[in-house]
Amino acid sequence: MYLEHFGLRESPFRITPHADFFFGGANRRALLDALVYALGREEGLVKVSGEVGTGKTMLARVLIDHLPAHLRAIYLADPLMNRGELLAVLADELGCAPATGSDGSAHRLLRAVQEALVAEFAAGRQIVLLIDEAHAMPAETLEQIRLLSNLESERHKLIKIALFGQPELDDLLARTDMRQLKDRITQHFRLDPLQPDDVGTYIDFRMRAAGYRGPNVFDAASVTRIARDSGGLTRRINILADKALLAAFARGAHGVTAADATRAFADTELRVPAPGGATPTRLALAVAASVVLLAAGFLLGRSMDRVPSEAAPPAAAAGGTAAPAGRAPDLPPAAAPETEQTPPAAPAGEPSIPPGLPDAIASAPPDALAEPAAQPPVPDDDLTSLLASSKSWTTSAPDDRWFIQLMSAPVAQGEQVERYVRRARRTLDAQQLRAYRADTAGGTQLAVIYGDFPDQRSAQQALATLPDWIATARPIARPVRSLRQP
Repeated sequence: MYLEHFGLRESPFRITPHADFFFGGANRRALLDALVYALGREEGLVKVSGEVGTGKTMLARVLIDHLPAHLRAIYLADPLMNRGELLAVLADELGCAPATGSDGSAHRLLRAVQEALVAEFAAGRQIVLLIDEAHAMPAETLEQIRLLSNLESERHKLIKIALFGQPELDDLLARTDMRQLKDRITQHFRLDPLQPDDVGTYIDFRMRAAGYRGPNVFDAASVTRIARDSGGLTRRINILADKALLAAFARGAHGVTAADATRAFADTELRVPAPGGATPTRLALAVAASVVLLAAGFLLGRSMDRVPSEAAPPAAAAGGTAAPAGRAPDLPPAAAPETEQTPPAAPAGEPSIPPGLPDAIASAPPDALAEPAAQPPVPDDDLTSLLASSKSWTTSAPDDRWFIQLMSAPVAQGEQVERYVRRARRTLDAQQLRAYRADTAGGTQLAVIYGDFPDQRSAQQALATLPDWIATARPIARPVRSLRQP
């Protein structure tokens, strides 16, 4: 309806997966590259978890188009199948389904699938099974997935498997009866909601992918409102942005304002996500903790009420002001912890470099990092000097060397990245700390990296020793060759 009004050739905010609208910012591209790398090199299962509407299905569909030629993808969108149905679907996809009327038992199907996988491997191909909505898969079917992962030649697995699911998948795999399957998962990735700073970039990217060629249609206030109401979930962003465009069109305007975004939210039945992604379980725990603290405070007050006035602290008896009888003396403020605060883990911007093999592709938002109370004087151009001194290594290091990516962020957040670098220099070996700038589909990014390792194992071992405030942000190990890939 509004396409011609805004100069669009197609709808920019449809919620069905479309590869042309894959947003590479906020570490989405890095996660895609990491999946390609993991499925091409790893022998175990791969898991990707994320909240509803974070873009897991889009990621799985785009992944199919980016797999190497020797990997053939089979995509399963319906997880609600039993063991026999799963094997029947695989047999059909591999062209080895038993003829009608013949024995279609699970054993016969499994044997046919195994023979087909052997034939594919002999021809230089491997099958990659991508299972969407895996959290809804019955336990017996997941057990069949585990058995499929056991199929192998003398040296290689015959099938590679990637599970995509909501956080419930993590809970399911944590069950005792699922431990054998969980042990076979070598790579765990998490797809997080977009950070508020990424929402505007995402909206503008979708508009231009749909053919728009003018100045930004959504003003800063409307983006802020959409970011708040969507909780960073891309599906919700699409719904709200589409309705906001319609509201602007209805009043004959060519720009979307906060009022349009407010109307869009009012026209939906979306519930504003709780701050910090609070879930009912987390809220219940928070309430319980509050009750415990209140009870403790009450009991402390009762006990202090019983303290006689002559038992005042020595400082008061020595001439200070004593607490009135019947009232607890004011308690001194708690001493500030000596340890560094742990920043919340969240993605911020897309590094243009590909693969890593961590729990998730992520980089800590620099503005979430707590600065120590006292900072030694540092030059204002810490980041600039680091970028300059790092250029020699990033361009000349051998392709087979490895490094650890600590974080990345849009170039507009340079001041926050600067603070991150300063803190990292006080924590890590400053000689091993580097940074680089990269132009990506989501805009120019700044990435902070660390180390120079001979192989992946060494990088992973070093990764395990990083300080908690860095490890919480899920840094990733990557090969130097990834710096040179387009």
